[in-house]
Amino acid sequence: MQDIIVLLFGEGKELNGLQMGSRAFVMFFITLLIIRISGMRSFGSKSAFDSIIVIMLGAVLSRAIAGASPFFPTVVAGLVLALVHRLLAIASMYSETLSHLLKSKELSVFKNGTIHRQNMKKACITKGDMIEGVRLQANLADLDEVQEIVMERTGEISVIKKK
Repeated sequence: MQDIIVLLFGEGKELNGLQMGSRAFVMFFITLLIIRISGMRSFGSKSAFDSIIVIMLGAVLSRAIAGASPFFPTVVAGLVLALVHRLLAIASMYSETLSHLLKSKELSVFKNGTIHRQNMKKACITKGDMIEGVRLQANLADLDEVQEIVMERTGEISVIKKK
């Protein structure tokens, strides 16, 4: 049995195509399980907090496929990353301070005809970025019909039209 496992999955860094393919096949399902543990928000949201899990899981778990790191310890590392992400997401539901620390805070960059330049600086956006958001989100050409523009925690610009 061990000979079949070595034949299919290899040992160390010297892997052939069959062994890397077998590892990739198994790792696909392991990664799917780990992502399910991490939660749907990992891929549904674009916050830095959620992007971290995507980047780190890809970096860590790919090492097991290529044989750059031992298979099972690499899977455990990916699982730990997913669990930490999940626990911090749950904890942030109960702590607004932690939520703002992990996921930032929305910023009003325009409201009732006033541009909030300090918030624009914090969000690192220009007036051109703001107008672009108005065109894309509200299908408006200028700020005359806009009540408020908010830089959301995901980095997207939300536009609220005047009534």
